[in-house]
Amino acid sequence: MTISKFLDARNDVAFKRIFGSEKNKDILIHFLNDILGFTGLGAILEVEFLTTVLDPEIASKKQSIVDILCKDSQNIKYIVEMQFTKTKGFEKRAQYYAAKAYSGQADQGDKYHNLKEIIFVAVADCIIFPDKIGYKSDHVILDRDSFEHDLKDIYFTFIELPKFSKTKEDQLENIVEKWCYFFKYAAETREEDLDKIVGSDLIIKRAYEEMNKFNWSEQELSAYEQGKKRLRDEIAALAQKFDEGKIEGIQIGTEKGIQIGTEKGIQIGTEKGIQIGTEKGKIEVAKTMLANNVDVNTIVKFTGLPLDEIKKLQKD
Repeated sequence: MTISKFLDARNDVAFKRIFGSEKNKDILIHFLNDILGFTGLGAILEVEFLTTVLDPEIASKKQSIVDILCKDSQNIKYIVEMQFTKTKGFEKRAQYYAAKAYSGQADQGDKYHNLKEIIFVAVADCIIFPDKIGYKSDHVILDRDSFEHDLKDIYFTFIELPKFSKTKEDQLENIVEKWCYFFKYAAETREEDLDKIVGSDLIIKRAYEEMNKFNWSEQELSAYEQGKKRLRDEIAALAQKFDEGKIEGIQIGTEKGIQIGTEKGIQIGTEKGIQIGTEKGKIEVAKTMLANNVDVNTIVKFTGLPLDEIKKLQKD
């Protein structure tokens, strides 16, 4: 891997530094306009940061709250999330938070006709929609028969970085691809390649400058490293489950063998238990590898699980 002075923009601390701070508000505005395709009179000119706690009850249980919540001068609200690993039901959580932000406006005198749009933008370093080919997808509510867009107030955009296949800076054709490349490869980018990546897009250059580790304080770098450590700990915990699955399987098999009451029965039961435990362990490891965007063919080779079973896990 290339040694780079830039940090990983997918890190939770780094992501909030770039897009969630007052001093970098112009980067957030530029990013939203670029990703959502807002130009001219429809472009966002100003945003105000809001509290990211949409549901105090959920927040009190230490579950995830949104990374960034803001509103523009038209009071349209934007939820911006960085999702590093695959979490079951993430797309449902996206809808929940969008609905929560939308319904929260009704407290202002129940004037429903004044409700403003909610736009949810997620950058995901994992696969959210396995059956979709494109790395960027926009989701709106359409009439099933006519496909007319009558219900316009809730809108979702997902960027699935594993599906973004361009790996060279000279392959980048537009600003959305430059943002995707930034998220995926900032931590591997050499300074001498920066001008080729940035071109005339000075805000992208600003984003890279924010990821320059030499511009970070010791305390900020410590918080960044803690975020990386949490992710490694999660992976290590799942690896432990692999070993525990084997042990549990041996215990179950031995007990069943003892119940049969013969030496041969104990042997057969133990072997069966090892098989059960090993399979459980393989599944846990496969889930971990999927969450970290490992290619499915590599997972097949590593775990020995059938391709169909891994694809099924990918959809769960």
